[in-house]
Amino acid sequence: MIGVYAIVDPEACVEASGARRDPRAVARAILRGGASRLQLRGKSLPDRALLELARELAGLAGEAGVPFVVNDRLDLALLVGASEVHLGQDDLPLIEARKLAGQLRLGRSTHDLAQVRAARDEGADRIAFGPVFPTRSKANPDPVVGLDRLAEAVALAERPVVAIGGINLARAPELAGLGLSEVAVISALCAAPDPEAATARLREALA
Repeated sequence: MIGVYAIVDPEACVEASGARRDPRAVARAILRGGASRLQLRGKSLPDRALLELARELAGLAGEAGVPFVVNDRLDLALLVGASEVHLGQDDLPLIEARKLAGQLRLGRSTHDLAQVRAARDEGADRIAFGPVFPTRSKANPDPVVGLDRLAEAVALAERPVVAIGGINLARAPELAGLGLSEVAVISALCAAPDPEAATARLREALA
């Protein structure tokens, strides 16, 4: 079964009216809905606030028995006892991150097959590939890769691959049968009227 890799970003935690939501409450709802993994993405937060939020979300994920991932920040992932850190193309090289990571697992964002190959050869534990569909979660997204290229990435990676970018309930069935371990979702959960129900429906659509 393909899991729901839920990414909580405070900037994406908004009501339809534009009002801000508490990312902690959103994370609780997503975990109740059955997310397989919880990641914190907080690129605009100051370090102190990001550390505090990471500690709280790590606790929630631990109570739910779900791995917790910190985006970009190896130092904060180690401080809060995360299961994994997810590194982008402009973050630490995996070979350097591994020197500090200990038992922490390393994920890597990739956007083309050359990057997938490099992440595999550098020893990434998990590879995210995308954007599969057009997305508004990043200010300057990479070119859309599409389903055919995603299937190629899965065949090339030789380790768990997570699809990311523009994934929602309507598009979820298109991802079944490609050999993915999980799909990563931000806005379709964080901005959903009911994040718990949205997570549960997404799980069902991927089954």
